[in-house]
Order: sequence, then structure tokens, then C-alpha cells
Amino acid sequence: MFYLSKIEHTLRLPPHLLDRDLDQAIKGELETLFVDKVIAKLGLCVSVYDITNISGGFIFPGDGASTFTAEFRLIMFRPFVGEILSGEVEESDANGLRLSLGFFKDIMLPVHLLPNPSKFADARWTWDYGGVELPIEKEEEIRFRVHSINYPPIPVEQEKDAKPFAPMVITASIDYDGLGPTSWWV
Repeated sequence: MFYLSKIEHTLRLPPHLLDRDLDQAIKGELETLFVDKVIAKLGLCVSVYDITNISGGFIFPGDGASTFTAEFRLIMFRPFVGEILSGEVEESDANGLRLSLGFFKDIMLPVHLLPNPSKFADARWTWDYGGVELPIEKEEEIRFRVHSINYPPIPVEQEKDAKPFAPMVITASIDYDGLGPTSWWV
């Protein structure tokens, strides 16, 4: 679920940060640039783990800032396909469910990956298990399997009333034993 990714990046360090310890100043700038952002194929950056090398310190003509090249490791959130996670139901509609891990909310559970037979009525999904209706309630804890992870291309233009762009989308599944709301299995 969490990985260390080694990255090299050239960054500009503004003059007002040069009175700080160089490692701390660069770490602060790296956190501003990377934390809470998705890097395609790597995942969501959670934190800067450490800085392994800093080189440079060049000042380009006409610029008062130093430019450094830093090698560092980031803690990335990227679950693997087939991993079982526990989250919360954020939203329910006729297309399926939207789940959340608290720090990551772009988890979609489409209709075809719900247990069969399931039905949508009164703004919630219900699984019919041998004549017993088991509901999936909003804000309920739910255990799911990662079906796929997608990094859609960044749109050039977006319609006014379109939902916000999600740079990383996890598709989930609960059509297996032990998955679904935890209330089903206790």
C-alpha cells in the first residue's frame, strides 16, 4: 500500500529560505511541491521520507534564488491490485458507490463489481442474499478489494458542471466472500 520512491528533482530555493539549514529548507520546498499530489504510475505522495543527496547551489543571471538538484525518497500511497482495504462509504448512486480511506476519496465501486444480485432503491444499494436484504449504508465501514488503478490523462478543458478531475482513480470490488460492509460479517 505504501512505497518508497526515489526521485531526482531540480528546484529553485528562494533567498528568504537561505538562512535556514539547507536540508530543512529543501525538504520544506519538496513538501510544498510533492505532498498531497499524485505522480502518474507512482501514486499519491504522502510525505518526504529523506533527502539522499543535494548538489548545485547555482544562481542564474537575473535570479536571486539558488538552484539545487536533490535526490530524495517519497512515501507514496499506491495499493496493489488484489489488495484488501477497509474504508468508508462516501456516496451511493445508480452507478455504484464512492468510497473513502479518509486521506484518499477517489475510490469507485461500479455496479458490476457489487455482489449479485444487488439493487438500488431509496438512495442506497442492497444485496439480496438468499432472501435476506443486506443494505450498504452511507458512512458505513466497508472492506473491499482493489480491482484496478487508473491514472487518467489531464483534460485540456473541463465542462463547468463536471466533477473535479481525479489524477488517480481506484476501482474497487466487493463481489467476494468477506468483502462488503463489516456489519454483514460480524
